[in-house]
This record gives sequence, structure tokens and C-alpha cells, in this order.
Amino acid sequence: MGNDEAVSTARRLLKLRESEQPRLNRIADYMCGKHASVYVPRGARAEYRWLIDRAKVKILPLVVTVVSQNMYVDGYRPKGSDDNAAPWAVWQANRLDARQHGVHRAALTYGASYVVVMPGKPVPVITPFSPRRLTALYADPVNDEWPIFAIEDRLENTVKGQRRVVRVYDDQARYTLTGKPDGTQLQLDGDNAVMRHNLGVCPVVRFVNTDDLDGDGVLGEVEPLIDAQDQLNMTTFNLLMAQQYAAFRQRWVTGMAPPLDDAGNPMEPFRSRVDGLFVAEDADTRFGEFGQTDLKGYLDSREATIRHISTLSQVPPYHLLGQMVNLSAEALAAARDGLDRKIDERESLFGEGWEQALRLAGLAAGDKRAWEDTAAQVVWRDTSARSLAQTVDALGKLVTMLGVPPQELWERVPGVTQTDVGRWKKAAEQGDAMGRLNGIIEKQMSQPSAAAPASPVPGVAA
Repeated sequence: MGNDEAVSTARRLLKLRESEQPRLNRIADYMCGKHASVYVPRGARAEYRWLIDRAKVKILPLVVTVVSQNMYVDGYRPKGSDDNAAPWAVWQANRLDARQHGVHRAALTYGASYVVVMPGKPVPVITPFSPRRLTALYADPVNDEWPIFAIEDRLENTVKGQRRVVRVYDDQARYTLTGKPDGTQLQLDGDNAVMRHNLGVCPVVRFVNTDDLDGDGVLGEVEPLIDAQDQLNMTTFNLLMAQQYAAFRQRWVTGMAPPLDDAGNPMEPFRSRVDGLFVAEDADTRFGEFGQTDLKGYLDSREATIRHISTLSQVPPYHLLGQMVNLSAEALAAARDGLDRKIDERESLFGEGWEQALRLAGLAAGDKRAWEDTAAQVVWRDTSARSLAQTVDALGKLVTMLGVPPQELWERVPGVTQTDVGRWKKAAEQGDAMGRLNGIIEKQMSQPSAAAPASPVPGVAA
């Protein structure tokens, strides 16, 4: 693209990008606790508003966290190999052991997230992006592997204040434009305006939370639960109102005129205390009390809403309610079954994204073989809720009953990393080599000594 075309393309993509930002901003607000308010009547007192601010149960971040914490990419293997492929070195250099979680969380939260792969030294640079900062434009959003264009939009702090930085990606280069914070006066950024990558594809990989074949836009985990979150907040507000005003007994008295203070204003005739006694001189005076409000209905309603959120999100109720009472291993596995199925689906979707990104990293590093390797797959760490003893027992039966080599099962032990497996294999190889050497020595020592040579003196036995 020429300079004028880059600027016009950036303006057009920013215009298209504006349509999805209100939805994404609403989701971001709910994730950080900026929920829609409950009904506030005209003239509400400060105490009423104080209760509204505290009637927020921030449960949506937990729904995302439970799924995200069960997803961890632990390797990238070519077909038929136990060793990681060459692009795994790019993964490690870009600190994606930790940064991968941001990609997963953004995709789970908003429905999509992105990584950008650009050539660099000594290795290509892989940069994760939220859809609030980057938008990709596809000719066919359902079936196309690579976008036509992508646009990155952010505010950057400089010594002179903030400025708007907009980057446009196509299949040959990245174009950087700068302007005022409000997006006006965009122009190419001098000598740093164009960075050519010459990859032949727009270097942006999309991660989706669901596979949408209708092209209506993917959904994250948060948006379908917003109404339930509002319902939970409303129930919590009613609980706090009842707790504040009606959860304790209130006393009443009739047949008595209230005393007046020096200014002629009525005062409370009695002050309640543990050792106090209410006394009235008039025989017609009567005392009584109102019954207190039972809070159990509010608590049950709130728990029912949380269980409804659990059903919709496939997150086990004990994660959201904090209740685990006498759950057997079978009951725990049954309660977690829906979550496990959900995690399997997300791993297959996100796994394709990471494989696409690592293939592109191979191309950016000049490794054509890695780019053409479409059979390589990422390896996900096993995070299922099983005890170590139960897992080891099952793996041991695979070895003894089915003849599976033990070394092929090491990576299935919970909590074991690829570094651990590599170290174990190296130690096993050294142990095998030492065992073979000891066997050779023992075999030589066990052989009978050769016969002594004959004596040169005739008649004397050797």
C-alpha cells in the first residue's frame, strides 16, 4: 500500500471497528464490577445508594478463571516425535508459558482474542492482543484462515503527552500511523511507518471461544450470563435492605405523647439497652414489637441464581458456592464432567490457533519445513481432578496389562512439565548405558581364565 492508501485504509478499519466496541466495553465493565444498577427511586437517600454499591456479587470473573486455569499448553510436537518442534524455541523466547493465559482469558471473556507474529531478532516476536485493542477483517469470517487486514489501536504515553497509535497489517507489511488522542490528524509515523514482513499472509491469528458457522459473531462466557448477574445483584440488594431495616425487632408504643426537647421537637421517649425497662404513668399506654424479617428466602433465592449460573456456564456449583461436603471421588468426577467436556472443546479450538501461530513463527524464522508441517500438534497439560495415587495406579496398569512403554506415560502424570520429562528421559538413558557397561564387565569377569602357556623346560609341567 502507498502512503495515502494506508491512511485511508486505517480510517475505514477504525470506522468498522467502532461497531463492536460498545459490546466489548460492556463485557469489560461487568468483568471489573461495573454492573448495571438496580432501580433507584427519585429522591433516594444516601443510605439507599450506599447499599446499592455493596449489592454486587462479582461472580463472572470466577466463571472465566475456572475454565482458564485448566488450560495450559505444555509442548508442540511433530507427528510421531517425543521432542518439541523447532518453533517451540520461539514460544519460550516470547515468554508464552505465562502469556498464553492472557490469550485464553480474553477469548473466554469476549469470544475472541488475537496474536500477531512478526519477524524479529534473534527470534520472531509473538504479541497477544485483546479484541478491544485489535480487530481483524476477514473476507469470509467463518472459513478463512487468515484475515485480509488487521488494525491495532491504542493510546501511547510520550514525554509530550498521549498520542494515538494505529497499526494496520496486511499480507506484506505493517503500517504505523500516529495522531491526536481523539484519532484526528492520523499520518504515517516517519521512518518507522512501514515494517515489511513479506510473509504472504496477514500475520494475525484469531482464537475463538465457539465455532460459529453462521457468521453472526462468537460469544464468550460472560455475555450470556449478564442477565443472571443482574438478577443476582438484585436479590443481594433486597437481602441487604431487609437486613438493614427489618431483620431486627422494632418496638412500638401507643397512648403516650412523645416528650419535647428545648426547641419543641419530639424526642424518643425511651433508649433501648440490655438492662433498661420501659415505664409509662398512663394506664392506657401499650407496648409491643414488630416481627423480624426472615432472611432465609433471600439466601435461598441467591443460591438458586448461582446454581442457575453454574448450569449455564458448566462450572461445577462447588466452585461458585464454596460448598464441598462429603463428596466421593465418583461424585466429584460426575460434578466435573460438564466442565471437562467444555475444557476439551476449548482446547481443540485454542489448540488450532496456537498451531497456526507456531507454524507462522516458523515461516517468520525462515524455517519453511516448520511452516509446511500441518501435522504438528500442541500438547495440553493434564489438569483433571484426580489424585496422584489414582493416576499413577491407572498408568501402572497400562504398563503391566497393555504393555505401554513407561516412558510414554510420564508426561501424563499430573503436575509434570516437559522439562521434567526431558530430564527423566536423559537420566533413564544414562542409567541404561551404565547398566549395559556393568553387564559387559560382569560377563568378562565371569568367564574362565585362559590356559597357562606350556613350560619351555622339558619334563616340567607348566
